[in-house]
Amino acid sequence: MTSAVLHEAAFQITVEPSGRHFVVQGDETILAAAIRQGIGLPYGCKDGACGSCKCRKLAGEVTHGPHQSKALSAEEELSGLVLTCCAHARSDVMLESRQVTEAGALPIRKMPSRVQTLTRLSHDVVMLRLQLPAGEPLQFHAGQYVEFILRDGARRSYSMANAPHTLSEPGTGIELHIRHLPGGKFTDHVFGAMKEKEILRIEGPFGSFFLREDSDKPIVLLASGTGFAPIKALIEHMKFLGVDRPATLYWGGRRPEDLYMADWVRAQMASMPNLHFVPVVSNAMPEDQWTGRTGFVHRAVLEDFPDLSGHQVYACGAPIVVDSAKRDYVAEAGLSEDEFYADPFTTEADKAQP
Repeated sequence: MTSAVLHEAAFQITVEPSGRHFVVQGDETILAAAIRQGIGLPYGCKDGACGSCKCRKLAGEVTHGPHQSKALSAEEELSGLVLTCCAHARSDVMLESRQVTEAGALPIRKMPSRVQTLTRLSHDVVMLRLQLPAGEPLQFHAGQYVEFILRDGARRSYSMANAPHTLSEPGTGIELHIRHLPGGKFTDHVFGAMKEKEILRIEGPFGSFFLREDSDKPIVLLASGTGFAPIKALIEHMKFLGVDRPATLYWGGRRPEDLYMADWVRAQMASMPNLHFVPVVSNAMPEDQWTGRTGFVHRAVLEDFPDLSGHQVYACGAPIVVDSAKRDYVAEAGLSEDEFYADPFTTEADKAQP
């Protein structure tokens, strides 16, 4: 078979143990085909940088496009693991992925949005509220993200920091927490020339990070920096549903000011008796007068929960924090890999690495 014929071929992808299946057309990636057809495969960056979409190939042939070795190493590929965001089917394929869910089937839409408010939360974090078109509600799961489509076609991803039910409140748009990355094409604009009423184009929702409501296991919420944004949405969603599973939030920053909505978390605890909060600071200065927990935020969890075998973990933020947490929680604390849900915040610099 020639490569030209291969690129026109359509192959069936079957996902076990759910038994769900879908078709890959032409040379689209397995993940792109799954998203297009509402199949809830796990994923994060969609760019071969984070590894969130990794799953096991049970049968069939795939080839991989460019990706980072930390997302999928040569050894992992040889052992049968697949990175669906850059994998192209070369035959019918059977995959194993336990995160496949009907909940992934919300429609993905492009729409204009208007800058409603810009609120400085810390020296380098802004809360951006976007007003959506009237009569066109965005359906999403708490924890998912949207992409800004910039004038040159480039895209930037940000998690929604509020739960879906809040959009029914008058004047409430979607809430995003944006950290300034100096030199960043989008964040330089947000922290510079952006004004209220500016029109921005977005697409979404994306991502497989959301609360698994069919479990009664206690929850560990792990956030670093603005990884708190989707965690905040989860907390709002749990409060709205009356979820009373024990949940402990560990939020890490370099300095206390990086925990820019700590007071908001404490306020939620008044009406959520099973919610607990452990702020962790890694580089406190004497003038901070910090008397709380210090060190690596993901290690603070292990100090308090040496056995995670009966827990679910939801982790967001810097890839090094998310990756370290998954590795250590599985190896040291007995966490099931199937109960670790994550959204690593890969920057454009992360994606540009070879």
